[in-house]
Amino acid sequence: MNKGWKIGRVGELIDSLESGISVNGEDGTPSNDDYAVLKVSAVTYGKFNPKASKRITGSELRRAKCTPKKGQIIISRSNTPDFVGASCYVTEDYPNRFLPDKLWQTVPHPDKEVEHKWLAYFLASPWARFRLSKLATGTSNSMKNITKSELMTLPVQIPPFLEQKRIASFLECWDNAIEKTEVLIAAKEKQFEWLCQMYFKPGNTINSEWKKHQIKSFVRTRNEREVPSDEAPLYSLTIENGVTAKTDRYNREFLVTDKEVKKYKIVYPQDIVFNPANLRWGAIARSEVEHKVTVSPIYEVLKVNTSKIDSDFLTHALTCSRQISIFSTMVEGTLVERMAVKIDTFLNCHIYVPNSQEEQKRIAQVLNLSKKEINLLKNTLEQYRIQKHGLMQKLLTGEWQVGGSHLVTEDMYQEEIV
Repeated sequence: MNKGWKIGRVGELIDSLESGISVNGEDGTPSNDDYAVLKVSAVTYGKFNPKASKRITGSELRRAKCTPKKGQIIISRSNTPDFVGASCYVTEDYPNRFLPDKLWQTVPHPDKEVEHKWLAYFLASPWARFRLSKLATGTSNSMKNITKSELMTLPVQIPPFLEQKRIASFLECWDNAIEKTEVLIAAKEKQFEWLCQMYFKPGNTINSEWKKHQIKSFVRTRNEREVPSDEAPLYSLTIENGVTAKTDRYNREFLVTDKEVKKYKIVYPQDIVFNPANLRWGAIARSEVEHKVTVSPIYEVLKVNTSKIDSDFLTHALTCSRQISIFSTMVEGTLVERMAVKIDTFLNCHIYVPNSQEEQKRIAQVLNLSKKEINLLKNTLEQYRIQKHGLMQKLLTGEWQVGGSHLVTEDMYQEEIV
């Protein structure tokens, strides 16, 4: 262990834990000026969210106590198995928000110098989160609880105060990079949505000369089937990632138990895959996999007639939010699990298309570039998160020291991303 570091317990670093009481709140998101009681989701994702709360008035307000205070840590003592023990650092006072009985707040020790932001990073570290989740008890699969004694006796490697401040400051650089990248992604996604509305909302000046066509004018359904194999395992369709491979574990189990039972649909590169039964009604994506794959028979597979329409343009036209909302009105069925958009209904739906494929390609290129920017930013964001995870492991255990010869600098990480 590094010089000056020692093994201690969380309870040595804080005086106590305080909590609020259970009060009844009103549904809906309160304004900043409203008095409100926090939900456990206010800290679930590692960043304090004062909007995750319920408005309180009258006698309930008079009963409420314990507001979030600047420089302290709020911890969830009761949550789902994945999030019990989740915590966050509070950056300012919130006199209009109150803790419920399921949230704790640290109370500073009057005689000890502790950088609470460093302690917040420790409590959010993979090791601490894993340990707290294992200590949690409860008979319910949906909610688990930790006790004050379990949290207060949690082991921690304690660096000198100055090193605590350095570690907190260094990790905060990564938090700032993550936050700025998230903001940039949100802005780029709004820009992409604006472009889609400009191109695909009927009646806009840019598309006033476009012609209306049924989707079936440009595609035909594929019904080729085969049994998945080790060389061609099963794929699936997700809203976020499009057509992607099932996990290796899933495929191993599937190939052992089910490969002789069902034949699955074949998807070729650039085919459009449509899930008529998705609860988000009409999940659609084009297969970017460079070889043929197999998917569940519940999916509809469409081959694009590229002599009639640009494939990129058609993909954007079908996946824009306006078109998805139209598909959602076509859902049929009596039970939620059986509701779906019938393929014939889908194919008979109309879209607006420029007559010139050159114009189709130009529009698709603009949207492709916008989408590529978003994906690059998302990859960068994921790299920042991976880097922060690794840094927390090294810095919070003393394996690396800020300013030490073994510490990788932020500039070096930036170079890795590029």
